[in-house]
Amino acid sequence: MSVLVYAENWDGKFKKLSYELVSYASSVARMMNMKVIAFTIGKAGDEDLKELGRYGADRILSLVSSNLEVMDNRAYAKAIADLAVKEGSKVIIFSNNMTGKALAPRVSVRLKAGIGSGVSKLPLSIEPFTVYKRAYSGNAFADVVIRSEIKILTLAQNSCEITERPTGAIPETAEAEIDQSLVATTVTETHKQTGKMLLSDAAIVVSGGRGMKSPDNWGPLVELASLLNGATACSRPVSDEGWRPHEEHTGQTGKIIAPDLYLAVGISGATQHLAGVSSSKYIVAINSDKDAPIFESAQYGIVGDAMKVLPKLVDAVKNLKK
Repeated sequence: MSVLVYAENWDGKFKKLSYELVSYASSVARMMNMKVIAFTIGKAGDEDLKELGRYGADRILSLVSSNLEVMDNRAYAKAIADLAVKEGSKVIIFSNNMTGKALAPRVSVRLKAGIGSGVSKLPLSIEPFTVYKRAYSGNAFADVVIRSEIKILTLAQNSCEITERPTGAIPETAEAEIDQSLVATTVTETHKQTGKMLLSDAAIVVSGGRGMKSPDNWGPLVELASLLNGATACSRPVSDEGWRPHEEHTGQTGKIIAPDLYLAVGISGATQHLAGVSSSKYIVAINSDKDAPIFESAQYGIVGDAMKVLPKLVDAVKNLKK
């Protein structure tokens, strides 16, 4: 029996998210006295694959098939379900990102497995199998009992410390039998954003709201993000007004992110916004209203006018970098 974990790769490379997943899977496996099988789909070099063994993967598999070269949920779900059956996997773990949210329900149907989505801690118990997750946009918490033989979990980002447990596992290649009829996706052309850090990749995000007062006032915020090697973001009202691009909108109806540091500048902290950033490891808020809801979620806060605070923050970071 095993714990199976999907380590997504991007152009053959793994990100912090993948190592967090493997670390979490390793801890679950230790609780259940099982082995960890980490797998990926798509081309990845042996040295990159070996890194998964550094965080507790007892076996590392690279699933290959000519019908898996393009991301297609139906084909991927079939390959993953078949692998789980072959390896006797009792727990399957995905990230709670767009890929995991697309694949987990399909795999669940194929395996008749219960799902715990967006879990943010190790299982509270094994018998019965109970997981902890946020509910109602982070305003409540739930203990979810999964009674099916096979359990599927999607892990919220920043929910598990990355822990090194080197196993020395050697990457293996596994052929997946996928019928062409399952592949309905065709990629005709690809455009990749360059010269700007993606929100989903950023460890630090500096985000602005209507407290920035005008689209002309974003210079210091953008400069601060650049100095911190971070990305810029905004609240929905800002993108709706056209102050910032829509791809920077974070929140329940925008991008859901989980950086190490989320700096909210002039953002009141409505429930819909917090639903998209509540998994951040640290939230720092700057707002002129001391009663703004954002301060309830922030670990650190500054009560003050963003137009006065931001330039001082920029100067402070510059001095630290000298």
